[in-house]
This record gives sequence, structure tokens and C-alpha cells, in this order.
Amino acid sequence: MIISRTPFRISFFGGGTDYPVWYREHGGAVLATTINKYCYITCRWLPPFFEHRSRIVYSKVETVASNGQIEHPAVRGVLQFLQIERGVEVHHDGDLPARTGLGSSSSFTVGLLHALYGLKGIMPSKPQLARDATYMEQELLKEHVGSQDQIMAAFGGFNRIDFSTDGSFRVSPVILDEERLALLEDHLMLVFTGLSRTASEIAAAQVEAIPEKRRQLHAMCGMVEEAMRLLQGRDDLERFGRLLHEGWLLKRSLTNRISTPLIDELYEASRRAGALGGKLLGAGGGGFLLLFVRPEEQAQVRQALGGLLHVPFRVEHSGSRVIFYEPEAVPTPPPKEARLMSVAVNRT
Repeated sequence: MIISRTPFRISFFGGGTDYPVWYREHGGAVLATTINKYCYITCRWLPPFFEHRSRIVYSKVETVASNGQIEHPAVRGVLQFLQIERGVEVHHDGDLPARTGLGSSSSFTVGLLHALYGLKGIMPSKPQLARDATYMEQELLKEHVGSQDQIMAAFGGFNRIDFSTDGSFRVSPVILDEERLALLEDHLMLVFTGLSRTASEIAAAQVEAIPEKRRQLHAMCGMVEEAMRLLQGRDDLERFGRLLHEGWLLKRSLTNRISTPLIDELYEASRRAGALGGKLLGAGGGGFLLLFVRPEEQAQVRQALGGLLHVPFRVEHSGSRVIFYEPEAVPTPPPKEARLMSVAVNRT
């Protein structure tokens, strides 16, 4: 049995420039971090004593006689990609709900790849996990997703990711002293809107709009560099919060599906109560709001949001990890004396 633990992420700047259709022509950059909220995948070879061949447990339970019968696209795709024909049992557990803007789909794919590679006796590198998960989602499953989520889930940490026109990427850790990082964490609030959505559908509208939104996307990419200067300099961090607000205004202008009247109302209520900036995480349409709020004003922001769930978090630095591994038990042959006795009994 093997258990992988893979973090979720929050993205600050540059989202939208990580779509291949954009960065293969213009390049791209994002600033993001993984947080101490995780997706857990438990895998084992399923013993051949059941009527079903494999069992997949997530928000539903699937028992199937063949891989082709698996409904969950990522599970079916990963088993195909890794050429696994043997029966498996897969369990998924998550600290936060899916389809809420935290890159949960890619965390699932990375964690499943990590666990099933482990069952096969292979220890993949972080770049390999990121590349394989990106190929799985973009090429095999044909989903409208960017490339930052898979990289962040695999690598972990607070990173700047640069995308080149040749399709390669570079991960550069953001180096902050403990006091500066703690100050940033203390100003960030993660609030659940109560809405979930299918990111791929909203992302498809963003991809279609890219040719008409070049000015906005170039500006969003440039904000990564500006945010890096703010974080690593001596400027007041409140400028980082105001930059988040500018980035959100640009992002919501990409398509009319990114925000909704309810989300706009929640965001404006938080601004009136003291939030300096923020954004809706992920592709849009629902999920989590990330807000930048002075610590002394966070209570009144929570009150203004009418009791919406507030999720405290911290930056995490480990990325996808195998946290439990127990090799498959191999039957031990009986001692020589027992084998000789068995032979003697059979001859009589």
C-alpha cells in the first residue's frame, strides 16, 4: 500500500499566461504558492478474490471489471498512461472541496501518478511528475487547463514559474525571510463562496478570448515581476494587496464568465470592510476568494461576508510526497523440512 500527499495551490499573478496557446507564442509567467491543505491518494494492488477487478473511491464508488469501464477520467487516463493492467484500489480524500479554484484536479492527477509510480517501484522526480500530469490533462484528456497547477502540485513552495515559447518551464523559488513571509501570510484570507464550478468549461471561454485580450494578458504577466519586487524589497506589503486588486480587475475583464453578480457583491463587501485587494482563485465562476486584509480588520471582513467559511492556511514547501509505503507481501516459501515432509506425504 502507498499513500501520496499533494498540496493545493493559490495563484497570485499571471494566471491565464500559463495556457499553451498563449505562452508558446508570447511566453508566460505566474506567481503562486502551495498551501498546507492537501489531496491524499491511497493505492494498493487489489487481491484477486473479488468479483470486480478494480475499486475507485472518491465522491462516488466505482467497482469495475476492466480499466475501460472506469468513469473517472483522470484515474482511467493514468492507468492507461502507466500501462497498468493489474487490478488496483484507489481512495481519494481531500482537505478542501474540489472545483473551487485551488488546482485540486491537478493535485489529484499528480498525487495519483506519484502513488501508482510508487506501486510499480519507480521514484519519479518532481519535473517528471509535472510534465506527466500536464501531458495527461492537456493531451490525453483534452481538458482546457493551463500548466501552472501541475507544476505547483509537484514542486510545492512559493514559486515564480516562467514558461518559454518552446514549451519548457523554469521554477524559481521566491526567497523571503521568515518575518516577511509570516507578515504576508497574516494579511491573506481564504474565504469559500459556497459555489463550485467546472473550471475546464470556463477556461475554454478564456482560451477563445485570448486573441482579443493580448493587452490584458501582457499586463497580467508583467505584474509577476512587479509583485516579485514588492515582496523581496522593503516596500510596505499593502502595495501587494492593491496590486492584487488591479490584477483581479484585469482578470475579470477577460470574459463575462469569470465573475458573477454574487461574487462581485461579496468582493465589494470585503473591500468596504477593509480588504485592500483580492481575487477569485482559479478559472472563475465560484470557489474561493483570496483577500488581502490587515490583520486588525479581518474580523470585520468576516462579518461583512455574512459568515462565509474562512479557511486559515500557511505556505507549504514540500510538494507531492509519498507519506506511507508498505511493500506488497510476498508469500514466504516453507522451510526445507516442511517441503520434504509434504513430498513424503504425497508419495504415500
